[in-house]
Amino acid sequence: MHDTVMLEAKGRPTAAIVTSEFLLEAETQRDALGMTGLGAVVITHPLSSLTDEEIGRRIEQALPQIERVWLTGKAGGN
Repeated sequence: MHDTVMLEAKGRPTAAIVTSEFLLEAETQRDALGMTGLGAVVITHPLSSLTDEEIGRRIEQALPQIERVWLTGKAGGN
């Protein structure tokens, strides 16, 4: 989240990608860093046990949210 806030502050559209398990922590950090309007792209937890192919499918599922954040600053449901 720190990198996302830093890049956004420099005017670079950025999408913070977090797993569902860590959304609250990501939002808390975002708020503490003063970027309350920054939307996060939420993907299903966990990632560490997935194969490369399964991670690729997660990326494909997240792409619409990522594009939405880049274009509007909002990630569907956030």
